[in-house]
Amino acid sequence: MQAAADAPPPNEPISERALSKLKWRCRRGLLENDLFIARFFEKHEASLTFGQAQALETLMDLSDNDLLDLLLRRKEPEPEWAGAEVIDLLQLMRVDGAQRLPN
Repeated sequence: MQAAADAPPPNEPISERALSKLKWRCRRGLLENDLFIARFFEKHEASLTFGQAQALETLMDLSDNDLLDLLLRRKEPEPEWAGAEVIDLLQLMRVDGAQRLPN
């Protein structure tokens, strides 16, 4: 993403190029994570904002197991790294992705 000094406002939509790069960045090693992420993109990619993209980047910095624990509500994000945008995005991903988990 862009440096903070020249970053667009959090509610500005991201460009198609930025969306493509973000999708590539979001590829994970665990199928369950990929299901949550794919469902999120299916519903929200057309309206994804810069703030949401930054929050998604923050989540992608986590290990696969830590991300899955958050998505499955086994744990909650830590305030040291998770701001309001991350928490809001995580809630969207939990709702959207839970519909596609394998039995």
